[in-house]
Amino acid sequence: MKKLSGKTAVITGGNSGIGLASAQAFVAEGARVAILGRRQQAVDDAVAQLGPTAFGVVGDVADLSTHDRMMAEVGERFGAIDIYMANAGMNNIEPSSAVTVDSYDSQFDINTRAVFFGVTKALPLMRAGGSIILTSSIASAKVLENHAVYAGSKAAIEAFARAWALEFKASKIRVNVLSPGPTDTPILEKLGVAKSDRAAFEQGMASAIPLGRLAKSDELASAALFLASDESQFITGVVLRVDGGIALT
Repeated sequence: MKKLSGKTAVITGGNSGIGLASAQAFVAEGARVAILGRRQQAVDDAVAQLGPTAFGVVGDVADLSTHDRMMAEVGERFGAIDIYMANAGMNNIEPSSAVTVDSYDSQFDINTRAVFFGVTKALPLMRAGGSIILTSSIASAKVLENHAVYAGSKAAIEAFARAWALEFKASKIRVNVLSPGPTDTPILEKLGVAKSDRAAFEQGMASAIPLGRLAKSDELASAALFLASDESQFITGVVLRVDGGIALT
């Protein structure tokens, strides 16, 4: 039997990168999947890749009404949720002296506030024994230059996970954190890494990672699958670092 047969999953930021790779892994293991993304074309393309057991909703996670629409659609189509993966996020790399109120608010709105309310709005649909996965970052544990706001926003959701692991124990809902290190995803270009600089960037990052390379999206998806499945049924409140050992350096 497939690991997620008969289960349903919701993934925010599920149209690209780690989110899409996780959606693909979940579908391959028998799950029905709903993804949430900001751009219609990207969501449509992702759903086309995922196949008939998936659907997509377009919206901004920072707008809390988006989560209401998402849960209404999921409830109508699937009836309940077994896996909720809060994966959508953003990062403005800038020194603290240059951070504007808008930049600060946008990072906390998407990385923190949206995670909190996304989870609480999903809870009424979650079956007992379900799995909640929050995507954090190595930046929450390792000081990275010009990442202060981003790091704070990710550290906060790790605190949520610890609190929720106890708060939701009566329903046997597990809450864990997936913490990626540098990963080869489209977000690198969004962070300003030009294609012409990509090889040098990857080489520089790889030199700081004990395993000597960036992670692949499907490697993070494998870890997400582990946290989503019954293979991790006695694990809750942990931060699973999939970072090639960079947290050790």
